[in-house]
Amino acid sequence: MFRAAQALSRPLTRQSTFAAPRRSLITIKKPLYTAHATARGKGRDGEVVLNDDDGLKLRLGTPKAFGGLGDGHDPEQLLAMGFAACFLTSLQLAAGRVGKTREVGTAVVHAQVHVGEAVEVGDYGLAVDIQVEGVDQELVNAGRELCPYSRAMEQGAVVNIRKA
Repeated sequence: MFRAAQALSRPLTRQSTFAAPRRSLITIKKPLYTAHATARGKGRDGEVVLNDDDGLKLRLGTPKAFGGLGDGHDPEQLLAMGFAACFLTSLQLAAGRVGKTREVGTAVVHAQVHVGEAVEVGDYGLAVDIQVEGVDQELVNAGRELCPYSRAMEQGAVVNIRKA
């Protein structure tokens, strides 16, 4: 079994559960939009469904790097897609605020979401790389400040997890 698969298959230890400091820096006063999704089945080998009018349903599959078949989508792919789209929208908003709407017209955002052993907690964690084509660094920085995904990853966000 690959090392990454071993990390994902071993149970969380008490140490890893409490080792990382919790940050709650970004709070929402009033939600403007809420996405609802439900996961069922065997986690990375189950399914995920959007609970809205579109009803998008995806079959999940554990990546080969984790010892799976790689025969479906995985949560990191979905996060990368969302991050790329959100960041591009944030670039466009930032460009509009500073009068550079033409400059952002051909911008392309590439997002990579990495899973690996997190040094701080001893179990697995995420890292994100964003590359932006077609705009200057000033606009990239402005997009970074506007992007809710960037803010949540960099500054922390409130995450409420409870039994339903």
